[in-house]
Amino acid sequence: MIQDILSSIRNYGRALQLIGQLRLWGYVLLPALISLALLAGIGATAWGMSDNFGNWLVSWYPWDWGSEAVRKIAQVAGGLTVAALGLILYKNLVIILAGPFMSPLSEKVEDHLRGEPSGPAFTVAGFLSDFFRGLRIGVRNIVRELFFTVLLLLAGLIPIFSPVSPFAIFLVQSYYAGFGNMDYTLERHFRVGGSVQFVRANAGLALGNGIVFMGLLLIGIGFLIAPPLATVAATIDTVERLER
Repeated sequence: MIQDILSSIRNYGRALQLIGQLRLWGYVLLPALISLALLAGIGATAWGMSDNFGNWLVSWYPWDWGSEAVRKIAQVAGGLTVAALGLILYKNLVIILAGPFMSPLSEKVEDHLRGEPSGPAFTVAGFLSDFFRGLRIGVRNIVRELFFTVLLLLAGLIPIFSPVSPFAIFLVQSYYAGFGNMDYTLERHFRVGGSVQFVRANAGLALGNGIVFMGLLLIGIGFLIAPPLATVAATIDTVERLER
């Protein structure tokens, strides 16, 4: 798995070269605008909700003794919880809404890597099919991601698990981000069930792709190029693994 993670991370460099070589920068603009709009909306909502969530947690503490310390801890915990859930929602909505534009990008890269067409020509029906498939995968992943994230947040309340809980949450989110990015290629080869099995068998590729993707979302303007760059990197990962 470690080798797959490192290989997937290295493929981001190849992805950047391919985007320039194949002149695919046009695929960057619209996903960047989608990403920017979602980040602004979800960020503003999360900012407004964090204090309310913290105050709600404090309301469950029945004693005056230590209430100020509990209030501060609850507000921090509330902010972290809302931020984690907001990031899950943001990441998956980007994958779902950008899906119809990332699928053609992935197909162009796969055509180049294989030296032959990998799918049918563009149609409105195909566009809608890509969207609803992405929606199905996205909802599936959101449910599972929320389940594991909540478990890890609860585990983080136990002092012995507190240091590792944020790292574990980051890895969970990275895996499902990589899953979504790989599925832009897998949709041309498998049904949903087949895609799930493929990603499970190649979890290191999903994790490596998602780690860089999540890192880009968390730094500066990286979120603007994260979807197309991660899509191209995941396409390289997936095509190479399919051809083994």
